Amino acid sequence: MPYQFRKMTQYEAEEIAYQWKYPEPYSFYDMTADPEDLEEFLDSKERGESYFSVYDGQELIGFWCATQPDQTAVEIGLGMKPEITGKGKGIEFIKAGIAFTEMSCKSEKIVLSVAAFNKRAIRVYQQAGFKTLHYFNQDTNGSTYSFVKMELLLK
Repeated sequence: MPYQFRKMTQYEAEEIAYQWKYPEPYSFYDMTADPEDLEEFLDSKERGESYFSVYDGQELIGFWCATQPDQTAVEIGLGMKPEITGKGKGIEFIKAGIAFTEMSCKSEKIVLSVAAFNKRAIRVYQQAGFKTLHYFNQDTNGSTYSFVKMELLLK
């Protein structure tokens, strides 16, 4: 596996939350854009055993969150360092995360939600085998946004 997944430390959470700033329109994903998400991300008890820092060698290049709400599905959330987004590394990153999740969680499928405007990420998820389930609206970042629920069937 080209990347290493390590349980997220408080230092890493603070670096991601306060230093990772995305260009428009992706600033939507800045951790500081949503106070509730920021509070959860910075609370080590809330992160629990579900949040991982992703390294390429010695460089922190992303984070990965995997929760298992039931025995059939693992729900993921993820982010890549702003400086490396949009440079063709997304598919490698998502495939490494899928492999990590399959090794650490026994499940039939992986599900995720992505902002509908984020066509770039949706294309990467589709390349990795995710299929669109449905669209839904969610209140976040001070407004209501359209999201896409996607799933990847395992094995």
